Amino acid sequence: MFEPEMRMKVSSLEAGHWNQVRQIYLDGIASGQATFETAAPSWKEWDSNHLRVGRILAVSEISGEILGWAALSRVSTRAVYEGVAEVSVYVATGARGKGVGKTLLDALVHKADENGLWTLQASVFPENLASVALHKSCGFREVGLRERIACLKGAWRDTLLLERRSRLVGI
Repeated sequence: MFEPEMRMKVSSLEAGHWNQVRQIYLDGIASGQATFETAAPSWKEWDSNHLRVGRILAVSEISGEILGWAALSRVSTRAVYEGVAEVSVYVATGARGKGVGKTLLDALVHKADENGLWTLQASVFPENLASVALHKSCGFREVGLRERIACLKGAWRDTLLLERRSRLVGI
């Protein structure tokens, strides 16, 4: 069980963490507010779709449980977009609303700056007010609403496109 005050550390997400990371991802999928995906991929597929930099975990300092994870994925294979990445942040159900997402996204922004990424983007369901607020608190701005961008379980959904420009890279 997660402690009421989240004392956590940030560490690297490795293959050995996949079972716990996958479960948090599945909980996000089940919420219907986190992603258009309807199933979690295998480790091999997830690994091939995410950048090596910025794979991070929030881990409880008390229990050692994984509280959440964040990662970056490529938005395009074209060289001109090599500094642009999409953000994924997932927080364990029992750890939501306790600063885990903020810790992860702040750390992810720092990793992106360290590794020469000049733009981070996120695609968020507008109904996911917590995620929208989280991204805005970490310097993301709303670029626009993408109406009926994709269908999830028979319902067309909108997404907000949010982005953050580095203050250190590409200026």
